[in-house]
Amino acid sequence: MNFRYGIGVGAMLVGIAASDAAIAQSSTSPFSGLFGGRDRSSVTSAGVEGPQVLLRFIIVEGDNALTTPLRNASVLAGALAEERTTGQDILAAARADYARALGVMYDEGYFSAVISITLDGVEAAEIAPLDAPSVVREVVVAVDPGPQFEFARADIAPLAPGTEPIDAYAVGEVAQTGVIRRATSEAIDDWRHYGAAKAEVGDSEIIADHDVARIESNVILNPGPVVTFGRLQMTGYERMNPRRLAKIAGFPEGERFDPDRVDDVRTRLRRTGVFSAITLVEAENLNPDNSLDMGLTVVEQKPRRIGAAFEISNVDGAMVSAYWMHRNLLGGAERLRIEAMVSDIKADRDAIDYALNLRIERPATLTPDTTAYIDLGAYLNREPDFREEIATASIGFTHYHSDELTADIALQYRWSRVDDAGFRSEFEAIALPTTVTWDKRDNPTDARDGFWLRGELTPFYGFGDTGSGLRAVGEGRVYRSFMTDDRLTLAGRARVGTIFGPDLAETPRDYLFYAGGGGSVRGLPFEHLGVEVLTDDNDEPIHTGGMSVATLSAEARFWVRENIGVVAFADAGQVWSGGSFSGSSDWIAGAGAGLRYRTPIGPLRFDIATPLRGETDNRIQLYLGLGQAF
Repeated sequence: MNFRYGIGVGAMLVGIAASDAAIAQSSTSPFSGLFGGRDRSSVTSAGVEGPQVLLRFIIVEGDNALTTPLRNASVLAGALAEERTTGQDILAAARADYARALGVMYDEGYFSAVISITLDGVEAAEIAPLDAPSVVREVVVAVDPGPQFEFARADIAPLAPGTEPIDAYAVGEVAQTGVIRRATSEAIDDWRHYGAAKAEVGDSEIIADHDVARIESNVILNPGPVVTFGRLQMTGYERMNPRRLAKIAGFPEGERFDPDRVDDVRTRLRRTGVFSAITLVEAENLNPDNSLDMGLTVVEQKPRRIGAAFEISNVDGAMVSAYWMHRNLLGGAERLRIEAMVSDIKADRDAIDYALNLRIERPATLTPDTTAYIDLGAYLNREPDFREEIATASIGFTHYHSDELTADIALQYRWSRVDDAGFRSEFEAIALPTTVTWDKRDNPTDARDGFWLRGELTPFYGFGDTGSGLRAVGEGRVYRSFMTDDRLTLAGRARVGTIFGPDLAETPRDYLFYAGGGGSVRGLPFEHLGVEVLTDDNDEPIHTGGMSVATLSAEARFWVRENIGVVAFADAGQVWSGGSFSGSSDWIAGAGAGLRYRTPIGPLRFDIATPLRGETDNRIQLYLGLGQAF
């Protein structure tokens, strides 16, 4: 016996024209007598205040795993979960579940399924809507799936040049309606990437042969013409200059249509931070020259924003930072950010440090994906062994190759003055810091999978007694998760850096490398490990950073509950007195454990660490902050 039905793959809907598979059976159906001893499903009960209702799913001569998608699609299960247990509620949900269950069977490749839904033994389809029972005690959804169908024919044409149908849409594979929809959707998407923006389904025919459990599927596509981008119609902007808005969007007018280019426009606008909503839609009809206009509607956010952050350590003290930002300073999405930081508050060994930074950025400079910036900074670091004043001025560019890959280059002037127990040094240099970052993390504030890589090269030219050379730093982080819901995450971080060219005495002090502290080796104080190569006027050694460094961190993060997690970690670091990892060296290590509490802006972190190698007056270090350690 054959039956025909049409699948509206363009709208992703399934419509049955005719079928010889009965979806409702009477109380004398083949399911009678099975409810007592062949229940293969889990049991749901509900109705705390109303009558208790038992819901059972039975798969007759089939795969018991089908109960899961049936339950997930069930209106009955949802009604009971919401404690809607009146007879009228149960009957309405049961009548809706016939189509739901049939759709699940089609999605799983069963086209001869027989479905029965009984309320206290009476078939729901035979109960008139106005004759609903006052009380229902037991609901049984019984499904005989029958044979699983396979594709005897799986055609879809025409396809975009150089593309093939998905592997699951092939002769001999399980004939699932979801596969047909996915094959059609991806084929249309291939055409759109080829430039046929209005590709659609022209016709489709699906024939089921129940005698041999085979499906013949034939989908005919209508790709339409290859089109180009037309005009961009912009609305919704208030403070934004429309010329700057168009430049930031970088709409590729006149170029061949590609949906990825449309996504690029959205990304550029979102990256500015100016807009709370961005809507970009295609015109329904093509222009006479086969160009496609698009409509852009934006909603601007409030232009000003303030924020703050903090971190606390029982040894390094507290750090507090705050910023004020204007998102749209001159009407062209120019972002001004002023940030101040006070650190080492109540630290055991250090005086309070200060930092002030002003940065203004202008997107869409040189290219739509390039942001220009000016950065000015002033810093005062008062460590136990030295006092350092730093001033910097930079002009640079950040290029966004994608959301994941960015590059930054700047021309920077740096001045610093360092006092080491009466021994004063001044450093002055012009530098060209260049950074490339590749971020493949699934969540920047609480990564569970992916990696993060950054490489920094800073050639610098010194004036006076300041040497010239190259500072190179590389850092990588990797994350892998396991168990149900990725409850266990293993995370690792490695960082290496070295300086080529000058001697240590000629190198700007803030270019040197240390190890120790919350962002390096936990369990040891901030910048605990350096070198003692230089001496003061009394030939006493001066503690400074080294010319090379390597640090390694490992963490195991486990979420005990949805919002509560525990962490175990170990860190190690080594510092060398010479460039290229040469000269004398020493290393330190620490380990500890911590708690995490998940918040909407990232996990709240509380860590306890102790040194494994390295001397310190305080054997217990406490850290409190927002976000994972790395």
